[in-house]
Formats: sequence, C-alpha cells, structure tokens
Amino acid sequence: MRQEQFYECPVILADRELVEQGSDEILRDALTKNIAFLVVGDPFGATTHTDLVLRAQEAGIPCQVVHNASIMNAIGCCGLQLYSFGETVSIPYWTDTWQPDSFYDKIASNRSRGLHTLCLLDIRVKEPTTESLTKKKKEYQAPCYMSVSEAAHQLLQIIKRRKETGDHQNRDVIASEKTLCVGVARVGSPSQKIVACSLEEMRTTDLGSPLHSLVIAGRLQPLELEYLVQFAASKEALEQLTASDPILIQSLIKISTSLLVDISNKSLLLISIFFSWSLSMAASGFSRTSRG
Repeated sequence: MRQEQFYECPVILADRELVEQGSDEILRDALTKNIAFLVVGDPFGATTHTDLVLRAQEAGIPCQVVHNASIMNAIGCCGLQLYSFGETVSIPYWTDTWQPDSFYDKIASNRSRGLHTLCLLDIRVKEPTTESLTKKKKEYQAPCYMSVSEAAHQLLQIIKRRKETGDHQNRDVIASEKTLCVGVARVGSPSQKIVACSLEEMRTTDLGSPLHSLVIAGRLQPLELEYLVQFAASKEALEQLTASDPILIQSLIKISTSLLVDISNKSLLLISIFFSWSLSMAASGFSRTSRG
C-alpha cells in the first residue's frame, strides 16, 4: 500500500463498520502511541467522528484535530455564496418499501427564505444485504454512489406525488420541475465538473464518476447569476429559468416595494421639511410685519 510506504508504518483501512462499532480498537493503543485517524473531508463533517473524539476524551486520550477542505465549503466553487445556504440535507437511496421524503420539506423551508440547499447524496459502501441480516454470515451489497440524475429523479417523484395528494405547501416557492439547480462532481479534482440547469434537465444529466452533490438554488444575487452562466447551456437558458422562478420574482417585488417605500418616506420627509420651513418663514415675516 502506497500510504504505508509514505508513512513508514502500518495503515488499516477503517470502513464504516469499524469506525461505528470498533472505536475501542482504534483507541486501544492511543495512550501509549500516536494514532492517526485519516478521513475524507473535514473530521467534524460526520457525527461518528465527533463521537470518536468524545470517547477519546472520556478515556483521557489527548486529541489534536487537523481540519481539511469539505464539500460544505468547497461547494462555493459553483459561484453560489456560502452565507446564502440554508440547512444541508441528505438524500438517501430509496428501496421498494422505504422511500422517505422529509428532506424535501427542508428544501422547501430553505427556498421559502430564499436560501440555497446543499444536498449530500447517498453513498453505500459495505452495506449488508437484506438477506444477510437474518443470517450469521454477512454479505454486502456492491458499492454504489448516488448521482445527481438519480437525486433529481427522486425529487421529481416527490413533487409529483405531493401535487397529486394536494400536499404541496408553499406552492409559490417550493421546488418544481423548472427550479434551477446545480450539479457538481469530483470537486477539487482535475476532472471537476459543474452543470447548472433545471431539475427536470438534471434528471438526464451525466456528470460521470462519483462523488456527486446537488444544489437546489434559492434567491440569486447578480454576481451569483453571472458566475453560473459558465456552467449553463447558454446565458439565455439560465435567464429563462431564473425569470420564471417565484423566488426571484418575490425578490424583485420586495426590492421594488422597498424602493417605493424608501422614495415615499423621502418624499414625505422633504414635504415635512418644506412645510416646517414655510411655517418658519411665514412666522418670521409675520413677526417683522408686526414690528413694522
């Protein structure tokens, strides 16, 4: 293994099962040796790693954390401002009998406030098969990584179902087939790829090998819109999507209303000042006339 040659020490591949169930094994020699736990992304990007630190602290083992880049901040590569993101959601793989959709409500909540949503897509590595759960011998599914097209397909199914059942809250701001979204793949690598299009178009978009993430756009600032153009089919196509987005329309209405109120307030202020000045001048003239 190249890592062992580089570090000049044994390297153990810690899969999900070992990290979640074998933390004692990881921490066993940490009181007498330096043990390094290497992860992809930032160490605190997963609750499992937070739990590992807590266990180490309880055992009196000193910990030093070296932070790393994560999709949580690297997603800024698509041009959407990080401070304009709302709650991050995870989209899991569906099965025939398990199809959760609670993450959709969080996307709707973010969009109702004009915020973007980063969707983390499911990764299945060394997942036990349903049949093996009833056996003593464990059997694992083949590794699979959700693509942006699969995520978009599930989202569109949820939208269709909610429309059919009438459970489509926040109609004016909730995601639809024409909602602008951004798909990213292999962020930070030489083969990084980014595509901006509608949710419907994302369903048939192939970004190649994993890892993928999906962003459901909220209210766009002019700079964000300008940056996204390079990832869209054309500037016209992007403008057409954003022009019909209720989030952007509401944004324009709010801006226009604010300007009107601001202008009205200034007008009232000017009228008030002029009226006060007129009264002052009239009083001054009346005073001079009286003295004359």
